[in-house]
Amino acid sequence: MQGIRTLILAAICMCPQAAFAAAIPDCAGPVHIARASVVRVERSGAMVLKTGGTVMLEGILLPVSKGDIETRLLADQAIAALVRLTDGTSVTFAASPPRMDRYGRVRAQAFGAGWIQRILLEQGLARVRIAPDRSECAPMLYAVEAQARAAKRGLWALPAYRIRPADGVPKNDIGSFQIVEGVVVNIGAGDGRSFIDFDRDWRAGFSAVIAGEDRKAFRLAGFDLETLRGRRIRLRGMVRGADGRPGMALANPAQIELLDEP
Repeated sequence: MQGIRTLILAAICMCPQAAFAAAIPDCAGPVHIARASVVRVERSGAMVLKTGGTVMLEGILLPVSKGDIETRLLADQAIAALVRLTDGTSVTFAASPPRMDRYGRVRAQAFGAGWIQRILLEQGLARVRIAPDRSECAPMLYAVEAQARAAKRGLWALPAYRIRPADGVPKNDIGSFQIVEGVVVNIGAGDGRSFIDFDRDWRAGFSAVIAGEDRKAFRLAGFDLETLRGRRIRLRGMVRGADGRPGMALANPAQIELLDEP
């Protein structure tokens, strides 16, 4: 089928194992590590391989404990699910450049008895997180996340993980990954940066900022920020403090979801 290549993970030599097939979408990138054995999953979600390398799941963010029992149990459940998905089975990792993070870990889409990122999103055990330099499979991952959110599975049943309205992002969200939604009232520019404002008083309301060096990514993607005026959009990323109010830095057009028709 166009757009899908099938990776056949078959039995080797005389081993009487059943053949295994996992469909890897083209968007995942080329296979970087095939038929790996995961010997340990760390609390961060890092998967330590039998060969000694370490792999992180690209494109998603596992829940973390926020100090209360509900989020702590959910974080434990996510790690337990990742252990089950990788224990006793071969896992193949697909990765696009840049493949390594600053700690020397491979950033990859993982495929064992299914697409691991997709399974975790389906169960509400992860949110989509798009990195500044990678955005593979973003539309597919967003669609799976939306289904879990609509069904209130996993983290979507907890207030701690609710989507924040742009006019009500609390200051205590600063320093955390959040999903923020609202109607754009203005597109501004200054000091080489671009701004997406959700309040007519940009000095008081939530704004997203795109640094000068990051605007090239939007131009290359053909993303015209001016078309966002009056549109309802959803952003995701780290909430930062900006003059005492919450804001967000964007570096990748895939961090923006359009929620209505132009």
